[in-house]
Amino acid sequence: MTAYVGYKRNGNLFEKLVTNKLFWFLFIAFTFSYPIYRSVYRELPPPLPVIKKVPDFSLVNDFKKPVTNKDLLGKVYIANFIFTTCPSSCLRLTAEMEKVQKRVRGLGQNVALVSFTVDPLTDTPEVLYKYARKKNANPFVWSFLTGDKEELKKLVIDGFNVPMGDKEAVDAVVDRETVTMFDIAHTEKFVLVDHHGDIRGYYDSTSDDINKMMIDIGLLINRKN
Repeated sequence: MTAYVGYKRNGNLFEKLVTNKLFWFLFIAFTFSYPIYRSVYRELPPPLPVIKKVPDFSLVNDFKKPVTNKDLLGKVYIANFIFTTCPSSCLRLTAEMEKVQKRVRGLGQNVALVSFTVDPLTDTPEVLYKYARKKNANPFVWSFLTGDKEELKKLVIDGFNVPMGDKEAVDAVVDRETVTMFDIAHTEKFVLVDHHGDIRGYYDSTSDDINKMMIDIGLLINRKN
């Protein structure tokens, strides 16, 4: 019987690799760096469309201070349209804006919220001030604007491309009694405006649309385009 002393089988390629320190160094480096590479070089969503530029305006805020469109340049802002005696949709729109205010809290001076009244004859700066404080509006973030009725109506319809009607009396039942209230047909959309004063999107007050708006705000702030 022949003995084969000191015989050693030649290892295959895999065996050679797993015993090679350089292989393990490269394997670990790739494992940790690939997710970072993907996050840096992944394809970003396409830029938001530029819909139109908001025209010049000169209004007054809830602190009786003049506000123009130029004061908002350099910021991304969300606009909505309300009136303080609104018996219906404005309550929901303002509640949603209050939630948005909380969500943009960490963005500092990059973002502003602007509520334009569609009833400037009633919504004086004093009225808006009381309304804003009741709604927990942070004056450094959220402004309420009023002004000349015709200028506001033109700005809303022609500038922001959203509807605004005239004040009309409507009958409503309150505590089983019919009372006359006033309503103004107006949009329930939120409008997203970029640093340059260009409209970049319209959003409903649904949770899905508000979430999409928050994502788009982040895109505009990060890209600044």
